[in-house]
Amino acid sequence: MIRWLVVLLQNYFPSPFIFAILLTAIAIVGAVVTTGLGVASILGKWGESLFLLLKFSMQMLLLLATGIALAQSNGVKQFFNTLASRVKTPKMAVWTITFISLICCWLSWGFGLVVGAVLSKVLARQVKGVDYPLLVASAYSGFLIWHGGLSGSIPLKIATNDGDLGKLSGGVITTPIPLSHTLFTPLNLSMVGLLLAGLPLINMLLHPKNPTTIDSSVLKEDPSPTSSLDCFANRLDNSQILGSFLGFLGIIYLAITFIYKGFTLNLNTLILIFLFLGLLAHRSPQKYFKTMEQDLKSTTGIVLLFPLYAGIIGVMGLKNADGISFATTLANLFSHIASKDNFALLSYLSAGVLNIFIPSGGGQFAVQGPVLIPSGVALGVNPAVTSMAIAWGDAWTNMIQPFFALPLLGIVGLDARSIIGYLLVGFAYAGAVSMGCLYFLA
Repeated sequence: MIRWLVVLLQNYFPSPFIFAILLTAIAIVGAVVTTGLGVASILGKWGESLFLLLKFSMQMLLLLATGIALAQSNGVKQFFNTLASRVKTPKMAVWTITFISLICCWLSWGFGLVVGAVLSKVLARQVKGVDYPLLVASAYSGFLIWHGGLSGSIPLKIATNDGDLGKLSGGVITTPIPLSHTLFTPLNLSMVGLLLAGLPLINMLLHPKNPTTIDSSVLKEDPSPTSSLDCFANRLDNSQILGSFLGFLGIIYLAITFIYKGFTLNLNTLILIFLFLGLLAHRSPQKYFKTMEQDLKSTTGIVLLFPLYAGIIGVMGLKNADGISFATTLANLFSHIASKDNFALLSYLSAGVLNIFIPSGGGQFAVQGPVLIPSGVALGVNPAVTSMAIAWGDAWTNMIQPFFALPLLGIVGLDARSIIGYLLVGFAYAGAVSMGCLYFLA
């Protein structure tokens, strides 16, 4: 049955580029219908918004390039190879990569994406007979946990007193909500625990009897080209002193920052950690530069598609004179039929739908928070519960929205169609877990 689903979706699921184009068309039509604005106004907003994600796009490019460059250093490669050598069977490989990816994404979603992508290639090289698309899908399925983890943008946002709390919550939240009321509650920990216990097992049981092998050229590690000229400039390029100097300088800076400002594992700090550790691991500045140059070849999806999603976000958030947008219409859709008992569940479902169009936790919360949090309070629902329902709904439909899969797919050399069938099983399991917890524990 699962194999049939995988083959079906390989034949009919659109590529990420086509998917983004279709979403653009739906967003424009939806904005015209719900806001009553003219096509010219909506297209104007679309064009203005195409560059909204430039900062995030560059962060993702650097995260991938620095993460893979670090992974290609001799010490890290040896660690991954040693880890993979302990995995003897295809099913164990799938269980291992799912569990490690879940843990890493709980710590930091960016870290989890990089580790999952790199480790999937290592395991595919070392474990004979493993189904490569399932291995990659299992690596990405760990992303389901990210918004219930330490890098979850919504729980971190409402725990920070930066002046935006009132705006994001429709004036309801006036003081920060500590992480003990969001990430470290029985509700959130139950969802995290059930994913950690169940998802690796489920993915493991999906391994087909006739696995799909991967071309060895995809898994081949290209050596970094180096110059053989023995001259002063070449010796300077490969100076271990200069590479180590910059690496140690960065590590000292990070240590000082963490001591005086506290330890925060956001995208910027993660990029710097990867960068400086990579320089120390490679030592030669030129070798590191050439490794980065090769890594950036796998980032086409980010460069091409992130602007399209930025345009979709702009169209979704465009409001008419009455403050109505396509996004707020979707957010309101479920709240009208909600009661105190099912409000968290319906908030989760509405967040899952909206995430298809706005695959950004922070951007989505800016749309839904001001609508759903006041509605929840009116019904007697704690704002922290509503916020976490939105957070988990956002994470849930990432399994069918290829936006965040693009970096990983670029590294492993597959397309979204190859893994979507397997992801749908994790999507179903995570949905059942989350909805059950939100209904009975919220």
